[in-house]
Amino acid sequence: MTLEAQQLIDLALKSGASHAEVYQSRSLSRPVFFEANRLKQLESAEAEGTALRLWKDNSPGLAVAYGEVEPKILVEKAIALCDLNPKETIELADARTDIRPNVGESIATEKLVELGKDAINQIRDVYPDVICNAQLDSEVETTLLVNSQGLHCEYTDTSVSYYVGVEWVRGEDFLGVYDGEYTRGKINPHATIQQLLQRLQWAKSNVASPTGKVPVLFTANAATILWGTVASALNGKLVKEKSSPWSDKLGEGVLSDLITLSQQPNLSPYDYPFDDEGTLTQFLSLMEKGTVKQFYCDRTTARSLNTETTGNGFRPSLGRYPTPDLVNLVVEPGMGTLENLIEQIDHGIIIDQILGGEPDLSGDFSINIDLGYRVEKGKITGRVKDTMVAGNVYTALKQVITLGSDRTWNGSCYTPSIIVDGLSVIN
Repeated sequence: MTLEAQQLIDLALKSGASHAEVYQSRSLSRPVFFEANRLKQLESAEAEGTALRLWKDNSPGLAVAYGEVEPKILVEKAIALCDLNPKETIELADARTDIRPNVGESIATEKLVELGKDAINQIRDVYPDVICNAQLDSEVETTLLVNSQGLHCEYTDTSVSYYVGVEWVRGEDFLGVYDGEYTRGKINPHATIQQLLQRLQWAKSNVASPTGKVPVLFTANAATILWGTVASALNGKLVKEKSSPWSDKLGEGVLSDLITLSQQPNLSPYDYPFDDEGTLTQFLSLMEKGTVKQFYCDRTTARSLNTETTGNGFRPSLGRYPTPDLVNLVVEPGMGTLENLIEQIDHGIIIDQILGGEPDLSGDFSINIDLGYRVEKGKITGRVKDTMVAGNVYTALKQVITLGSDRTWNGSCYTPSIIVDGLSVIN
């Protein structure tokens, strides 16, 4: 790192701070871009940031620097902010040294270029009129956390990711299908390409959408619109503020008994050994058969709830204080492949891609379907357009028909497809 963390800690203490913490992040990525079926450009991007958090007379100050900066200037900025903030209880992890080995393997740029060309060729061999865009990236990121209590946590993560977008223009009809993967070292886009080809096949013809309340199948690509709201409702900070609808529901059944949720921070490729406060992450049983079992907390939230931190204090950005967030939300699967789930629908729709934001904490939503299909008598009849789905997440998740066994990672959520009732389809 450009700024030496312990030097900042020592300088902060000499400058009048009683406690200090340094959080540093450094990354090096080499993305490869394809546009309109051709290789467009190769890049190399390096970033480094340092966040200094300190307390003077129990008042906090936070200053951030990117790249090189004079340590004295960063400390002075943080000290100055202490005078503007109210006093608070200081929450710092105890002394511990926890340096993890590098996880993952990088892939050479030449290999990424080869993989990108091959993926586009596979798609255009079947659909020669489509336009393909892609991005493939190999990135190394190092995170360091040091504090004045004697804590030193550090880990390096090497990841490989790719994204493929397929655009198909037929007269005035535009179709966009998108997919990708985040992994460590081993990359095999074949399964993703086959899924893209299958979705293009399903969307070959447009059909009228059903209307009214019908069963809705959210594929693993789209199901996170449901789980994001559930994760927020289990956030200890929102529970403390009484803004979560489940603030007083610990130990009570709130959703279908088909739903079991957990946090599993050791699952690759989104595993984290410790949070941004230096606390070890841990398995959390969040919900069992629809019953709320546990909320997740950072240090400050846990103290206000008279409980222990669950190791979920993460920074939304360098310039923000830690706040509760999950590591690997895992949805327990049901039985059957996506095709098996489709066969169970007599009259309904499938949502695969959505437009617009996620529901708020109330659970109410009204979303446009970007990519969806009509199902009749267990078979997909075609793509639906100009269609919306409206309802409430909590109501829908009380009316779960079934979950599939086809779990995939969508961000750090490991979810299967799910069929729910109680949603309105609007054309």
